[in-house]
Amino acid sequence: MMDDIKQKVRSFLSKNKSTEQIKDDDDLFEKGFVDSLFSLQLIMYLEKEFRLRIKNKDINEDNFRSIDKIAETVTRLKKK
Repeated sequence: MMDDIKQKVRSFLSKNKSTEQIKDDDDLFEKGFVDSLFSLQLIMYLEKEFRLRIKNKDINEDNFRSIDKIAETVTRLKKK
């Protein structure tokens, strides 16, 4: 399931920028792949794609810092 989530996130990110050079544990904010505006688009995508609700308490940079962290966050929220 984690690989499926990572693949979908990578596909979504690639619509904005090339993700060929990015590794699953790279900092998406530091590398310039995600900024504050795009992070909102990413959250809306995740909620729709994975049919989950991301609450305010879960919206922080640490949960969306890398493809790995995004996959962990989605997996955790789907279990709730």
